[in-house]
Amino acid sequence: QVRVVESGGGLVQPGGSLRLSCVLSKNTFTFYTVGWYRQAPGKQRDLVALITSSGSATYSDFVKGRFTISRDHAKTTVYLQMNSLKPEDTAVYYCYARHVITDSAAWGQGTQVTVSS
Repeated sequence: QVRVVESGGGLVQPGGSLRLSCVLSKNTFTFYTVGWYRQAPGKQRDLVALITSSGSATYSDFVKGRFTISRDHAKTTVYLQMNSLKPEDTAVYYCYARHVITDSAAWGQGTQVTVSS
């Protein structure tokens, strides 16, 4: 089963930027659709952005124009570049990977993002 490890979270001021990384353990990286989700305290886990195995990206309305998802096949890594961060972006960010053929899937442990002055 694939293992998913996130990194890159931290504390940033409003208007700042962070880049999150999601590393997949499998060398069959090409066959995984990967999504970034976030969960704030007391709220449900929401989809932030998704990138398919072919590289097609979709975004939730609340991050469009500010966040960019990308993937590096050589590094089996998916990135989430977050710009113009707002306090309401504060949450634990999770990476989710799903194999497009077998449907095998896994969540990462999450990385905390805090946007505060």
